[in-house]
Amino acid sequence: MIQQQTILKVADNSGAKTVKCIKVLNGFQKKYAKLGSIIVVSVQKLRKKSKQLSKVKKGGVYRALIIKTKTKETKKDGSTICFFTEKNSVVLLNKKGNPIATRITEPIPFALRKKKLTKFISISIGLI
Repeated sequence: MIQQQTILKVADNSGAKTVKCIKVLNGFQKKYAKLGSIIVVSVQKLRKKSKQLSKVKKGGVYRALIIKTKTKETKKDGSTICFFTEKNSVVLLNKKGNPIATRITEPIPFALRKKKLTKFISISIGLI
């Protein structure tokens, strides 16, 4: 579960390396975000190789889609989704809800296909 002040890894080629969660969207006083939720983030670090060619700026505020979490996600049928990672990962979005990047460097979970996020599936490596 992601909440405010959580440091997240960026899993695309937008130029950002780490971001910090500012606000969890989709609800009044909602405290936690899950897999597939949209949050508001601030860019903390940029990648060293692409500082001049970066599509984002340090300190910039963007929206992000959560694609990986440390915690296990439990479905309604009782099965669980676990990524066995030590990092929480996001993909940055523009104001219209489209991805800023042209490529996603990590596979996207199959659960996001049901949420009609085909734009992200088409530019990712694959599905988990």
